[in-house]
Amino acid sequence: MNPPVVVIGVGNPFRRDDGAGPAVVDRLRRAGLPGVALAESDGEPGALITLWEQRRLAVVVDTVHTHDAPAGHVHRRLLARRPGGPGGSTSSHAMDLGDAVALARELGRVPDRMLLLGIEAADTGYGIGLTPAVATAVDRVVEHVVAAVRDLP
Repeated sequence: MNPPVVVIGVGNPFRRDDGAGPAVVDRLRRAGLPGVALAESDGEPGALITLWEQRRLAVVVDTVHTHDAPAGHVHRRLLARRPGGPGGSTSSHAMDLGDAVALARELGRVPDRMLLLGIEAADTGYGIGLTPAVATAVDRVVEHVVAAVRDLP
């Protein structure tokens, strides 16, 4: 049986700040959270749906570009199992995360609750290493995920 919680870090560590999601997962691996599955994804919708289905809580961490917030800003959205899609997502990947959630809802394969954490990127060009603002945001997101898991009813 799957653990009740999954944290999915979406991104590509070879595209600078796009590696923020995998960086969060890497730090959580070192924290050793019991009852939590940790996964990395390139954002492919079928893989995401498989990772989060039948979970009490799925936390998805991804890099976003909203142009309305400074680099390192953390956008937070909590979704409960209900009809309709989140809309307005601005993932840096080919398919919008909102589209993947909407597809999962149509298929009846959403978790009970989903926490979306989007870290505003500064640089998603080729290369390794996070910019300072995004690296600082990764630390804050790790703390936020640990608190969300501990507060799970």
